[in-house]
Amino acid sequence: MSVDVSRRLERLEAYEAIRQLIATYAVGADRKNDPAILAPLFHDDAVWEADGVARYEGRDVIAAGLSDLGQTFVTWSLHYMVAPKIDVASDVLTASCRWYLWELCTMVQPDGTSADTWLGGWYDSTLSIRSGDWRFDHVTLDMRLQSPRDVPWTGKKT
Repeated sequence: MSVDVSRRLERLEAYEAIRQLIATYAVGADRKNDPAILAPLFHDDAVWEADGVARYEGRDVIAAGLSDLGQTFVTWSLHYMVAPKIDVASDVLTASCRWYLWELCTMVQPDGTSADTWLGGWYDSTLSIRSGDWRFDHVTLDMRLQSPRDVPWTGKKT
């Protein structure tokens, strides 16, 4: 296989690995930010942040912090990760990615009550491959819409 075809295949594999990271992130988030699902998506020295919500540094801190948010702040969610724009570097060792978030969720309000809420925004991330695995280096959630619904969600919430 020529170097060009080999590099192209490597890039395609990187794109798919990153898409799988985003999809797995959504699964973990929808399971109350399950740390067993989310932790392996981040490098040991990664950062996760959302202005006005939290900033976590380090894989274990990220997993524990997100899990706590899933137990105490966003108690139910359905994440739609939409239109990831992935840019893999020419050396196929790093990448950046932005995807939109459309989320239906139940959030604890300042008065302690819960409200079913529309949430929207986007994620910006940087990623790298280390020891053969693509993982997040830095994830920033930029929330642009957060609006409680007048009528509660119906259906099964797990």
